Amino acid sequence: MKVIAFERNLQGTGASRRLRIAGKTPGIVYGVGSEPQLVELDHNALWHALKKESFHSSILELEVAGKSQQVLLRDVQYHPFRQLVLHVDFQRVDPNKKIHTKVPLHFMNQETNPAVKLGGAIISHVLAEIEVVCLPGQLPEFLEVDLAKIEAGQSLHAKDITLPAGVTLVPHIEAENPVVASAPVPAGAQAAAEGEAAAE
Repeated sequence: MKVIAFERNLQGTGASRRLRIAGKTPGIVYGVGSEPQLVELDHNALWHALKKESFHSSILELEVAGKSQQVLLRDVQYHPFRQLVLHVDFQRVDPNKKIHTKVPLHFMNQETNPAVKLGGAIISHVLAEIEVVCLPGQLPEFLEVDLAKIEAGQSLHAKDITLPAGVTLVPHIEAENPVVASAPVPAGAQAAAEGEAAAE
């Protein structure tokens, strides 16, 4: 995804306020290769781009003053109650160095799962994204989580996700293999199933 930005010379609260009044959003580009670079972006274009999942999880082609560089979106500051982006941070990436970032999870085949259709289970999505390490060129836009075979009362863990070549999971401090989705059976559904079994 291509992003157009412009060089910004002035910094400070007053300069940033004037930019926002003019429909621009201040930002910074930092990381490998050179000094941090102050930039400004068109606010409306940025606002629409931020609604796209891929803008948050893909390598972006950021063009500043005719020069293109590969970056990741690292931070966005929003106004507490207005539809306004106050500031954005981009991090340059080196194509030969591994990056550590979060990738969204897309849950598939939930509707066709037998535990839901026949067992009364309710599938709960525990995580919406997961941290990975890979080279920039291998970064997936999202990871698919297949829920077709998760059984009633069971959980699906991070290590059950099929990862593309070159992509590895970041070990979690709290849990080595965190739960991604679970299929609990509500107490009412379980009692009804037991009652039917007893009747038979």
